[in-house]
Amino acid sequence: MSASVPALSSFASGLTTETAFDVLAVARKLQAGGKDVIALQIGDSPFPTTASAIKAAHAAIDAGLTRYCPSLGLPEFRETIARTVQKEFGIPATADNVVVGPGAKVFETYFAEAFLEPGDAVLVFQPAFPTFEPNILRRGARPVYVPLKQENQFRPDVAAIEKFVKTEPRARAIFLNFPHNPTGGVATRDDLKAIANIVRGTNIAVFSDEPYCHMVWGEGGKHHSILSEPGMLDQCVGAYTFSKSYSMSGWRCGYMLAAPSVAQIVGKMINTSLSCVPPIVQMAGKAALEHDAAERDDVMAKFHKKVELLVSELRKVPDVTVLMPAGTFYVFPRVEPICKRLGITSHGLAMYLLEGADDTRGVACLGGECFGAAGAGFLRFSCAEPDDRLVSAVAFFAEAIQKKDRVNKYLDGHPKYRLA
Repeated sequence: MSASVPALSSFASGLTTETAFDVLAVARKLQAGGKDVIALQIGDSPFPTTASAIKAAHAAIDAGLTRYCPSLGLPEFRETIARTVQKEFGIPATADNVVVGPGAKVFETYFAEAFLEPGDAVLVFQPAFPTFEPNILRRGARPVYVPLKQENQFRPDVAAIEKFVKTEPRARAIFLNFPHNPTGGVATRDDLKAIANIVRGTNIAVFSDEPYCHMVWGEGGKHHSILSEPGMLDQCVGAYTFSKSYSMSGWRCGYMLAAPSVAQIVGKMINTSLSCVPPIVQMAGKAALEHDAAERDDVMAKFHKKVELLVSELRKVPDVTVLMPAGTFYVFPRVEPICKRLGITSHGLAMYLLEGADDTRGVACLGGECFGAAGAGFLRFSCAEPDDRLVSAVAFFAEAIQKKDRVNKYLDGHPKYRLA
């Protein structure tokens, strides 16, 4: 008798993923086959990890810091994090508010497990980071989507939050992400004050995803967090990562800020799922916070120039409408007129640029619907390539959308991308 695989859960069978990694796999396969791909699909830094982090990691290995450590994180690292967020963002944190994790993404899961019950309603602004939804659905909760609009600079609709809180009988949580992936929008200080005033004192928990906290181009270049508003540190979970600011994506180093009671619960979740973040990684993160701010800010300035370059090039392409992002290293142009003219979805257009527009070259980016229905008609480009490659990518895009015969050929082979 042959063995059979046990049936998967309905959740596992329907699990969605972050499309950027799927497109990355396609791009890598094409590159392995000899195709020149300009990789603008994933939010990874092209710059090296900051110097003090690398030096500290070597020192930690030499010192034998290769064993288990507390699930909440090394006490000295948590203290450094608390001092840093007090100084940089005005968040009144102590080490008791800090939990160390492998990047920021895992805290979406822990937030959902800490606060959500089946049937609870969760407000999510869309386009949305793709892993918000599966973490909400994992708990049997229900996402309530509110669109972010280009005409409002992709800022949050405060009135929609007030309506959600007052009229949704099972309102339980709000997911915020500013600076925003994929649009580059930034919630202003006044936006965050207004949101805090709406939710303060209610039974609503806020997840504030802030991995781009050092990539704020507007607002005087200063990041504002809802956790700095009075009382909000107790009602929010803030998630942060070293991936963007310190070019440490592969290190998997991040942290969470929350009320001490919530931090203790999440510590138990880490204890029962991944034990701890490697102490070597934590010592690298600690050194980055203590010594690498100047190097970090220099890299952030380079990212800002890349964003400005990409926007200026895209504005030369007919039928493209693009804002200068207020933050992040993403550019989110509206290409709906092009999609309608070619009869292709925006993610179909992205995949055509990668796979079908040319036999020897391609551009990897993402269609806006990878971030939900509100993203349809947009593309997301990251700026993680040299400047000359950014210019070449836009030139390739401008030429590729004129090749109607190649678009039709691509759609014949990929009919799922035909625009309904």
